[in-house]
Amino acid sequence: MILATACGGSAGGYKQVFRYNEYSGIASLDPAFAKNQSVIWAVHQLYSTLVETDNELRIVPSLAYRWDVSADRLVYTFHLRNDVYFHDNEAFPNGKGRIMTARDIEYSFKRITDPATASSGAWIFNNRLAATDGFKALDDSTFRLTLLRPFTPILGLLSMQYCSVVAREAVEKYGPDFRSHPCGTGPFALKSWEEGQALIMVKNERYFEKDSAGNRLPYLEAIKASFYDSKATEFLLFRQGQLDFINDIEASFKDEILTKKGVLRKDWEGRIRLTKHSYLNTEYLGILVDSSNALVKNSPLRMKAIRQAINYGFDRRKMMMYLRNSIGTPAESGFIPSGLPSFDAAVVKGYQYDPVKARQLLAAAGFPDGKGMPPVKLLTIAIYSDLASFIARQLEEVGLKIQVEVVQKSLLLEQTAKSQALFFRGSWMADYPEAENYLSVFYGKNPAPPNYTRYKNPAFDKLYEEAIITENDSLRYKLYQQMDQLVIQDAPVVPLWYDEVIHLEQLWVKGFPANGLNLLELRRTKLEKK
Repeated sequence: MILATACGGSAGGYKQVFRYNEYSGIASLDPAFAKNQSVIWAVHQLYSTLVETDNELRIVPSLAYRWDVSADRLVYTFHLRNDVYFHDNEAFPNGKGRIMTARDIEYSFKRITDPATASSGAWIFNNRLAATDGFKALDDSTFRLTLLRPFTPILGLLSMQYCSVVAREAVEKYGPDFRSHPCGTGPFALKSWEEGQALIMVKNERYFEKDSAGNRLPYLEAIKASFYDSKATEFLLFRQGQLDFINDIEASFKDEILTKKGVLRKDWEGRIRLTKHSYLNTEYLGILVDSSNALVKNSPLRMKAIRQAINYGFDRRKMMMYLRNSIGTPAESGFIPSGLPSFDAAVVKGYQYDPVKARQLLAAAGFPDGKGMPPVKLLTIAIYSDLASFIARQLEEVGLKIQVEVVQKSLLLEQTAKSQALFFRGSWMADYPEAENYLSVFYGKNPAPPNYTRYKNPAFDKLYEEAIITENDSLRYKLYQQMDQLVIQDAPVVPLWYDEVIHLEQLWVKGFPANGLNLLELRRTKLEKK
């Protein structure tokens, strides 16, 4: 029955329809709430931003074809395309989409920062804008952004889906229902959304981008997202050719598809395509290090030697091969992941498996072979329990007693935000492609989030403040590396692995590159079925 109805929600007889499943559902199509991957993927099809990242994570033009930066690096002036139209929508006279202007960008950005919107993206402009006229439309085709102080990663922030340009008329017409009546300038427009059933987006015939031969993008006629909440059902549909790709592989069937070295098993070769790409996501264990917190005062984790012993005491390479089928890279450098240009494992020295060193550190801390050291509780969520148990078993061999406790994700998020979790599993996915985003997690003046460990080091903070105003890339990267090394030495975190985007694709899917932010990029995708 499930498979008989799998293609419910008609895509209107289109032939070039890209089909994927969003097992976690989609909460909103309003970019002001584009905080998780499922929403970001849909919003990326429907809307455009001033600038965007290309497949190499470089900032490139989008709605703005160029921009100027003032000598003091406080004023960014964006020059806009004059051929961008909003999708047709009943909010406009006669239902016809109008041309986009700089006033739409001013409105969209002010809407994000307006407390009444309650956008989860409001933080991106916090303490960064000039007191007056931070956002200003100078004329129809010129938009000005004025900063309070220089902030080198600002263009990266502007590429986030939160900064998508919306039409005021649609926001005002639909009110709270704007979440399901999106109106943007993106390559696809909403056709229908039956929540829990299917989301269908169709080609925007007036989309402004063209390929190198002058053909208007996108090539696809439509996108259809289904909402089966079972990864097993999703995999079955993919096997039957009813889905064009799967993002990531469920643990229960990854051994069926992949070898321990992370390549396709022989019986899948020639039937599907496996693509991998470094992903800006670091998986880690976090350790609360705020010495004023009662949890820390009474814990052996307050000692740097114990935190370092944990880092040395388990085999990341073995863990990745046997529990992850080599999806991802063992995190033996810093907190900054391998997909960023500032990453350099030869410069930032992390931890490799060294049980002898772990035992030496335990003894130096006053706990030879772990004698006299109380057990430490590690909080994790169900899908990572096998990894936590593996780490706990290996740490026990060097004398560290770890008790794994599986909790609901919502509870773990609440406890880490309130500094009530002493030792916890976490992950940090990049909001924008700049190492500063990872290092902000340790800036002493930042609250939790993002500073969940409550790490505070004046030397780190000084380097951070210097880095965010340093324009020269190579100098800024050196500062990032110095900060990363400081964090690794102080060990408020235990980096586990640098993640990978992993796609299973049908062979007929062409022009569908993976990228470090794992954005669903479909503008140049084609389906070449025989």
